[in-house]
Amino acid sequence: MTIKVGDTMPTGTFGIMTKDGPGSMSTSDLFSKKKVAIFSVPGAFTPTCSMEHLPGFKNKASSLKEKGIDTIVCMAVNDVFVMDAWGKDRGVGDEMLMVADGNGEYAKALGLELDLSKFGLGRRGQRFSMVINDGVVEQLNVDPEGFKLSSAECMLNQL
Repeated sequence: MTIKVGDTMPTGTFGIMTKDGPGSMSTSDLFSKKKVAIFSVPGAFTPTCSMEHLPGFKNKASSLKEKGIDTIVCMAVNDVFVMDAWGKDRGVGDEMLMVADGNGEYAKALGLELDLSKFGLGRRGQRFSMVINDGVVEQLNVDPEGFKLSSAECMLNQL
């Protein structure tokens, strides 16, 4: 079943890069008592993800925070090393948290899995954005194709 507005986020764990190397972060630590903007991309270093989706959230980070967002999270079905390298390549710094859904388990738990096997990319997560308030979905935008609904601009207009 696909997650929807009003649902509680499923329990899970993300891979994150710490100063000491790969680590993990629970959904409880990520979402509890915070307002979080999370967006998911089909893959790090891919054209639309790198040139439009991630930079949009990076460029609008201060505006999102002015509207009450505590944490901005970028999620992809990639490993923690790729997510860390991509964040550094795109210069995200402390503007957002780069989280790895390494095996796609969280995308599957959300019901937002995407099969790109016909392109040699395997199972990924769909392109989406959400606003999560203390673990509950307040806003959900899924792009069935292309890139528009899950943009930072769309999120800002809905806050």
